[in-house]
Amino acid sequence: MMDYRKLWSSTNWEKSFVFFLLSLDICLIGVYSANKDVEEHLAMGKKLLAAGQLAEALSHYHAAVDGDRKNYLTYFRRATVYLALGKSKSALPDLDKVMELKPDFTAARLQRGNVLLKQGKLQEARQDYETVLKKDPSNEEAQQQLQLLSPIHSDILTAKDFYANKQYDAAIDILGRVVDICPWDAELREIRSDCYLAVGDNFKAISDIRSTTKLISDNTNAYLKLSQIHYTMGDAEDSLVQIRECLKLDQEHKDCKKHYTKVKKLVKQLNSAQEFKNEKKYQECVDKAKQILKTEPNEPEYLLKAYSYLCHCDHGAGHIKEGFKDCDTVLTMDPENVDAVIDKAETHISNEEFDDAIRLFQDAQNKDQESRRIRDGMNRAQKLKKQSQRRDYYKILGVKRTASKKQILKAYKKLAMKWHPDKYEGDDKDMAQKKFIDIASAKEVLTDPDKRNKFDNGEDPLDPESQQGQGFNPFGQGFNPFGGGQGGGGGGGQGFNFKFHF
Repeated sequence: MMDYRKLWSSTNWEKSFVFFLLSLDICLIGVYSANKDVEEHLAMGKKLLAAGQLAEALSHYHAAVDGDRKNYLTYFRRATVYLALGKSKSALPDLDKVMELKPDFTAARLQRGNVLLKQGKLQEARQDYETVLKKDPSNEEAQQQLQLLSPIHSDILTAKDFYANKQYDAAIDILGRVVDICPWDAELREIRSDCYLAVGDNFKAISDIRSTTKLISDNTNAYLKLSQIHYTMGDAEDSLVQIRECLKLDQEHKDCKKHYTKVKKLVKQLNSAQEFKNEKKYQECVDKAKQILKTEPNEPEYLLKAYSYLCHCDHGAGHIKEGFKDCDTVLTMDPENVDAVIDKAETHISNEEFDDAIRLFQDAQNKDQESRRIRDGMNRAQKLKKQSQRRDYYKILGVKRTASKKQILKAYKKLAMKWHPDKYEGDDKDMAQKKFIDIASAKEVLTDPDKRNKFDNGEDPLDPESQQGQGFNPFGQGFNPFGGGQGGGGGGGQGFNFKFHF
């Protein structure tokens, strides 16, 4: 089979276009307009064209066409600029007009034949090439272009047959050659995009469909298709951008309106969940993730995102059991998801299962040696394990690590009433005093954000070893839980004058 791509490269479109630009004045010597304004616009257009200012040149050629609609030169030059701007649909009517005004203008007819070939209009292109050869049998470009048509036509029929029989890879292979020669044929790109989708190459499918939005006016179906592909890929933001383009073309497009409503809602929920996660508003994050699951219960990409938010935020919101379950769901869907492994380890920490947390951090580290989050998590879990073997303020108050300040104060008040030496009814006042000191220490640490954060990261802010030799006072400067004046309230529990402040 002829490799017509090599043949095409020898008559490269860009080279042909440059030739037309450089030879334009030579070809058209003796062509003038009776209208001086038109001549001025043509001269200015030529100057801007030479400078590469195509949009500005086009405006002058518009004015020249409006000033003299009988002058084929104005149409030809405008068509040339249209082609340079990639606007073949606009160029073709101008070339048609040139042929109407001057049928023997070979350069314009050859140019039109090339445009028609790029658009996949092979029969019409053939007519132009044959007409050129009738006038100029030695025209090398027309001869070469004419040789392309039969093999291209054969390939198009074969590719369509493969497509109809679901032989997508074979169709893609042939269409690759054809589209190189006929890049402005929207039908061929639509067929190839369907083939790419069938073999799972979404990015190449998107590229072909996007091309059709420029080749077909008001192509709402292409924008809808683009939006749907981005949606299934998990790119909700890009999906929203494309569906808005559809609605710009047709505000009442039924399918686009329906899809837009869903995508807009989902994007808002995804953004909110991410914001809540960043701001450590864990319960709000959990609630928003559950809304995502209701909005889109089927697409795997959004299920994974929703469960990933749940996996991360559950333990922070105090939902330990749900946290383990949701992290396992993520890891079932994506076994290599390191973030889910880390979040599950953090859930073990919240559940005071430090050995399990350390094991998971080690697993995560095997997958990602450079992660600072893994290193910090591992160090924290190891510190907390050591800390758990000493004084644990959460256990002293009998609250979970996820307890709120309100819950901590409630537990403190209950225990303080029980163990305050003045209230304690047992005989061992010294034991009661020790317990009360521990309870007060726990309350001080867990109700102070900075101290609680230190404790949660494995450092006891009331541990004298952690204070680097500073004077140890578990109740802060000048604070004595037993009131009492000088001497600290006396021995044997006498002189207690403690007041509760909540």
